[in-house]
Amino acid sequence: MHTRTLGTGGPQVTHLALGCAGMSDQTAPADEADAIATIHAALAAGVTLLDTADFYGMGHNEDLIRRALPGRDRDGALLSVKFGGLRSPDGTFVGIEGRPAHVKNALAYSLRRLGTDHVDIYRPSRLDPDTPIEDTVGAISELVQAGHVRHIGLSEVGPETIRRAHAVHPICDVQIEYSLFSRGPEVNGILDTCRELGIGVTAYGVLAHGLLTGTYRQPAGGDPRAHWLPRFHPDNLVTNLALVDRLRPLADAHGISVAQLATAWVTAQGRERGTIVAVLGARRPDRVDEALAAADVTLTDADLGRIDEAVPADAVAGTRYAAPLMALLDSERGPKPSAST
Repeated sequence: MHTRTLGTGGPQVTHLALGCAGMSDQTAPADEADAIATIHAALAAGVTLLDTADFYGMGHNEDLIRRALPGRDRDGALLSVKFGGLRSPDGTFVGIEGRPAHVKNALAYSLRRLGTDHVDIYRPSRLDPDTPIEDTVGAISELVQAGHVRHIGLSEVGPETIRRAHAVHPICDVQIEYSLFSRGPEVNGILDTCRELGIGVTAYGVLAHGLLTGTYRQPAGGDPRAHWLPRFHPDNLVTNLALVDRLRPLADAHGISVAQLATAWVTAQGRERGTIVAVLGARRPDRVDEALAAADVTLTDADLGRIDEAVPADAVAGTRYAAPLMALLDSERGPKPSAST
């Protein structure tokens, strides 16, 4: 498996990472034995980066990772942890918190749940509109100096925020949704800014929350995700699944699945757009094997051109999230216009 460096002086990671959210934070959580076996399978296959958050399962995901790691080389498992998502007892998200005091308190609890003395990448999950990013990153920088954090990352932020944060402390990577169905980072200036500053990109949602697996079918009774993921709404789903069908002949030509083609497309973007690592969600060991097969797929420029023809950037129906959630995403605001425009 190929390795890449996240940021100048950042960690060296494999170009596929394991996203652990689905092991704890789904309507039907994964079987814990399967989840732990999945983490073991990923590490055994050479995957080095595990992505989690303190609010995934409200601490459950971090505890799960702790139970999966005993007896293993701690430095062989790089832990990327998000914080700042506030939840009520019923699991509802109720806000974003990035104040320095919360940053340090949240890490203290994460370290205890993970059973470690440091995390490799620590990042706010979203921009707190009431706390300057300089204050949030400054607090993490103090944790770096104390040895509790190795590197600082960001998540779902736009170009201006990236620049402001990077001026306080080097940012190793920006985590952002990026897939054939979510091309915003290309047009919002996020990928260009990261490449300019030498910051890596860890792309999640590479399978568009399941649409790009190639196995999803429109359910007769509707999909509950349609309430917060408009691309699953019946008005949009027919269009989006038709786009998936246009990918099938291209995948067949390589002897791979649509999911593997979609994953290979994301990692191939690093040739022109800087360092990009695909974060793949899995809940069972067999899913790891399927995902890792994409690591051996090499797409030529001609392949990439045919994929773009099959799924143009503006062809997907529906926004990433419902309007109230889109309003919270600094990454969706795009770069500010220059004074001359």
